[in-house]
Amino acid sequence: MKGLGIFLIIAGLVLTLVTGFKFFTKEKIVDIGSIEVSADKPHSVNWSPILGIGIMVVGGILVIAGKRKL
Repeated sequence: MKGLGIFLIIAGLVLTLVTGFKFFTKEKIVDIGSIEVSADKPHSVNWSPILGIGIMVVGGILVIAGKRKL
């Protein structure tokens, strides 16, 4: 559980610092015979930094729980 907790802390830190990314897809606008016109269509994926903070908290709980002996 301690290893998973450390992984979640690192993943949460990355999600807190990087709050999204963009990517582009090609979209065909006109297709008349041998003539094609296409354009890049932007898409963005965004998330709240609170998500990263929550994941770091869960990771911290797992690290603390991993240190306890039952």
